[in-house]
Amino acid sequence: MSKEKHVSETPATQLLKKHKIAFTGHAYDYVDHGGAGEAARQLGLDPHQVGKTLIMEDENSKPLIVVMHGDCEVSTKNLARQIGVKRVAPCSVETAQKHSGYLVGGTSPFATRKKMPVWVEAALLDYPVIYVNGGRRGYLIGVAPDALTQLLAAQPVEAGLAKA
Repeated sequence: MSKEKHVSETPATQLLKKHKIAFTGHAYDYVDHGGAGEAARQLGLDPHQVGKTLIMEDENSKPLIVVMHGDCEVSTKNLARQIGVKRVAPCSVETAQKHSGYLVGGTSPFATRKKMPVWVEAALLDYPVIYVNGGRRGYLIGVAPDALTQLLAAQPVEAGLAKA
């Protein structure tokens, strides 16, 4: 059923290859504002196993990355408390793109333009494989969660809220 699409390399896939980290590529038809849920639906994946990559900032406008379940929202209050800052909020689209080097909707936690601390929802680390954006709209990569913790020094947090 799945149609094979070729996706050229991205900075994210180049970084993973450079560090000899195995990954699988999964192309899908990008839908504006479809998010991780739409990607999961098209690819037949559990949206809880798909991590959306969010660029946020603290009260001092210092950017950070949050990788959250595709079917959950981030509790910014919980996140701020756990990472020891006063406030966390999403960046504007322009600011997120400037920090990450990726278009919103295609943001990968790997190979961002600016090095940022990475926080990952702890329960994502329990899966043998998680799916995150591969650096292009319409392209997920499947990686072992330790790719995030080892390569990006991602720290676990519990900041997810089920979507209403």
